[in-house]
Amino acid sequence: MALLEKSEIRNITDITPDKLEAICLFLQGAVYCWCKNRPNEWFAMRDLMGGENFYWEGTPLIALYQKQLDLGKEGDEALKGAAIDSGWILKKVIDEDKRRFETKKEGLVRMYRWDGDSSY
Repeated sequence: MALLEKSEIRNITDITPDKLEAICLFLQGAVYCWCKNRPNEWFAMRDLMGGENFYWEGTPLIALYQKQLDLGKEGDEALKGAAIDSGWILKKVIDEDKRRFETKKEGLVRMYRWDGDSSY
């Protein structure tokens, strides 16, 4: 596995800057909790947010699902679009984190693991 190198970070459109910032802060907190409680384990967005249940009500992530609905998507299509957006936002959060992370792909899923060094 390689340390996360600079690669494409996609901007998420059709969401306000305030909502995007809230999502980033929320995900940063989730990453910190994961690293504290499971420091040697790989994670992906689905691990941080409850698997494939997408139960995002009451969190800033619900804005991503609402965005998909506003774009005319429904059901699984809206869920898939929201999940893809959330993965890109997580990649941005990891990229901007002061710590270093290893990364790998499993199928279409981007996985991360903190390298364990907190001396940055």
